[in-house]
Amino acid sequence: MPCTTILVGKEASNDHSTMIARTDDGHFDVKKLIVVAPDKQPRKYKTVISHLTIDLPDDPLRYTACPNVDLSEGIWPAAGINAANVGMTATETITTNPRVLAADPYVEYRKAKTRREKDVPGGIGEEDLVTLVLPYIRSAREGVLRLASLLETYGTYESNGIGFNDENEIWWMETIGGHHWIARRVPDEACVINPNQLGTDGFDLEDAMGEQKENLCSKDLPEFIEKNHLNLNNDGAFNPRNIFGSRTDMDHIYNTPRAWFMGRYLAPASYCWDGPEADFTPESDDIPWSFIPDRKVTAEDVKYLLSSHYQGTPYDPYSNRDTGKRGMYRSIGINRTGVTALCQIRSGVPEEVKGIVWICFGSTTFGAMLPVYANVPKMPRYLADVHTDVSTENFYWGSRLIGALADHNFSSCIQQIGRYQNAVASEGRRIILEYDEKIKDGAEAPILEKANEELADMARRHTTDTLGKVLAEASVRMKNGFNMADN
Repeated sequence: MPCTTILVGKEASNDHSTMIARTDDGHFDVKKLIVVAPDKQPRKYKTVISHLTIDLPDDPLRYTACPNVDLSEGIWPAAGINAANVGMTATETITTNPRVLAADPYVEYRKAKTRREKDVPGGIGEEDLVTLVLPYIRSAREGVLRLASLLETYGTYESNGIGFNDENEIWWMETIGGHHWIARRVPDEACVINPNQLGTDGFDLEDAMGEQKENLCSKDLPEFIEKNHLNLNNDGAFNPRNIFGSRTDMDHIYNTPRAWFMGRYLAPASYCWDGPEADFTPESDDIPWSFIPDRKVTAEDVKYLLSSHYQGTPYDPYSNRDTGKRGMYRSIGINRTGVTALCQIRSGVPEEVKGIVWICFGSTTFGAMLPVYANVPKMPRYLADVHTDVSTENFYWGSRLIGALADHNFSSCIQQIGRYQNAVASEGRRIILEYDEKIKDGAEAPILEKANEELADMARRHTTDTLGKVLAEASVRMKNGFNMADN
């Protein structure tokens, strides 16, 4: 599924939290935010796409998830935080190359061709990963190891990047072919940007095969690379992007421009991004996977990046200037996003309130990102009670309606959108601060349900108000309008 991922290490963030965030860019998938209780977690899991059955442990943790409302193609939980304050986002669809897939093909479902044959199940994929992993891990590193075991046992039918975070660490994992994988601990002081490509551009293979402090991989990875002549590096460095990834014309239209815009925002002084002397252009294949940002990064920065459409550049599809380059690259804030989730694990606060899910539905360019506490038995109805029928009674459809109306009236509506987004973020932060203090003062954890209801009510007020304003603006600008003098 086309998506964009940002990872923020604890020393790179403004409040010493770890943050993993991703736009879930399906095809206008209807999404909701729920809590999965241990007694609702399956013990025998059946995939929809690959027709595979997997037995699951009997001791799951409670966790949040952003599943599809229509389950005909599977759950697709997208992202969440569990009761041990571990976050997971799955997945970023990434690229690979024919040499990898020839050596380790995807494990795809094969339907029997005759009555005498049996169907052959496929592997696991984005549909399944959060459900199979998040309820059973107590650290980001454990997330990598559990998913690695599943990949080696069942294989996968696609290439994916997966993020895990806990209070102290972030790990990024990428699948290689059908069964192989690599994972790297994100440096505490760094931000990672990953737009639909195999992104890792540095890896310590010696560490991965030895102490495994900050690098992990399939046990046979060195032999796999050598046997299949995969290493394209000339300088002795181990660059997974060159070995396992892609370098295509489509990357230069669809993927690398997003990395360029994010890097340009995060490190504008450290590198030159524009003009004939630029270190990197929108079509550069060597844009770094991770940056030390020029300043500390906030949740609002993450939201801005995941909402972006190349504003301030010749490539902005909403620009009034005819640059000849408008819309030539794939925007990050794209129309078909179902949900964007930022999983934030904080330090310096009580255990009960460490996990915050920042949730935005629909196109991030026009949607607001609302923070809610993860450590609760259920989410407010405004976030969780979503159906495939269009309605103004939930955050998902309210956000979708705002986006569809404002997009066609961008110049007249964008100021209202900015006010809406800032109001939800600032009031959301205020409510979080208020309830953080109550927990510090000894209030019981169930008070967090009340906090989330207050947050949802606030989001409802602002969403309804903004929807009315953009509807009014769109109505005035309808093409069948006609003005006639009264005299």
